[in-house]
Amino acid sequence: MSPTAYERIAPWITAALLVALWWAVIVLFNVQHYVMPTPIETIVALFQYWRPLATNGLFTLGTTVAGFLIAVVFGMALGILVGSSRLVYCALYPIIVAFNSVPKAALVPILVVWFGLGTVPAILTAFMLSFFPVVANVALAFSTIEPELDDLMRSLGGSRRDMVMKIGIPRSLPYVFASLKIAITLSFVGSVIAEIIGGNSGIGNVMLVASSNFNMPLVFAALVVVGVMGIGMYAVFDFFERRMTSWSVRAPNPAGSVRGA
Repeated sequence: MSPTAYERIAPWITAALLVALWWAVIVLFNVQHYVMPTPIETIVALFQYWRPLATNGLFTLGTTVAGFLIAVVFGMALGILVGSSRLVYCALYPIIVAFNSVPKAALVPILVVWFGLGTVPAILTAFMLSFFPVVANVALAFSTIEPELDDLMRSLGGSRRDMVMKIGIPRSLPYVFASLKIAITLSFVGSVIAEIIGGNSGIGNVMLVASSNFNMPLVFAALVVVGVMGIGMYAVFDFFERRMTSWSVRAPNPAGSVRGA
């Protein structure tokens, strides 16, 4: 079997081992289903409650993507400013770090008071959790641009805008995609937290209602739905990263190859 084939089946083998471990823990310690369901009970719940899971899952996906897109737009703009100007970096970056240190779950009740129950707190929480990775990675990409490239662009009569569009953004794409893959998963965390604390729909609300009724199979089924959506969005950005930044991805060395040969 080729190394590529091993790489393709490795995630499935790992997932199977984790499911087996999950089942073994339940059997060995005689865990009751209202504490932790078996994988079979979770799968049954997925089919039994597929309609509310699908409806609320789409709602969570929508709020997550909305907050994520807002974070990408503002995060990239602020990251370019912070990474391009030492003065802006000194003025704003400590404040951004301080804001990122605040537990976002503590802000959800404030957002609920301001905006009420529903979509807005979930979108804003998704935005707040995914904003910092985008800013930090884009700022790092622009702050590490070689001075020689800047001098070359100036000698060719290029403006600051040309520097950003023709050198900064293309060079920052690997950093951008790395931040996007982190930010989208954090966006799901933010949306679900907001839905649990102050939502009236979404996967988080499903988990809250199910746990209050000790319906743990439904809680775990909801977790599976969130995990699948997170993996799916991650895979989308990984696909575009490989297509748009293939020049920055190191190809695996063939078996038995000699470096430098």
